[in-house]
Amino acid sequence: MINQFISKGCEKHLLDQIMSDSNFNYLPRAMEAANIRQEVIAHNIANVNTPNYKKSNLIFENLLAKELYGEDDKGKLQLARTRDKHMPAADIPFFAVPSIVTEHQTLMRVDHNNVDVDIEMASLAKNQIYFNTLATQMAGYITKLKNVITSGQGG
Repeated sequence: MINQFISKGCEKHLLDQIMSDSNFNYLPRAMEAANIRQEVIAHNIANVNTPNYKKSNLIFENLLAKELYGEDDKGKLQLARTRDKHMPAADIPFFAVPSIVTEHQTLMRVDHNNVDVDIEMASLAKNQIYFNTLATQMAGYITKLKNVITSGQGG
């Protein structure tokens, strides 16, 4: 009975480790951002002939980089702990969330619409490649996990 309890505890700990892996954290969020970006680009293209329409962009990758690597610390004084009893400096947690911003600065035409179909179509193709790459990475990671879980089992 104790062995069964220990093994259940180990299984839960192992599952927590697998699910907290960065692949299960960042890849799905990046894929969701790519899906939203596709909708934003499609909306821009659909409004290419709408007077006074201002195109939108999705910002995510820079925010994710900030979450992963923090702010640029060049030239800043680093906090150092001189004694073990000093409290460590805690970073303020930052969680990247896709953000849609409207671009008001550029003007493409006399009717004040700033959508350039060529740029939007290129962005759409780039975003599709980005999503496919993320999906391939996620599928590869899940396949590796499946192989580890099923290794040693017949069939």
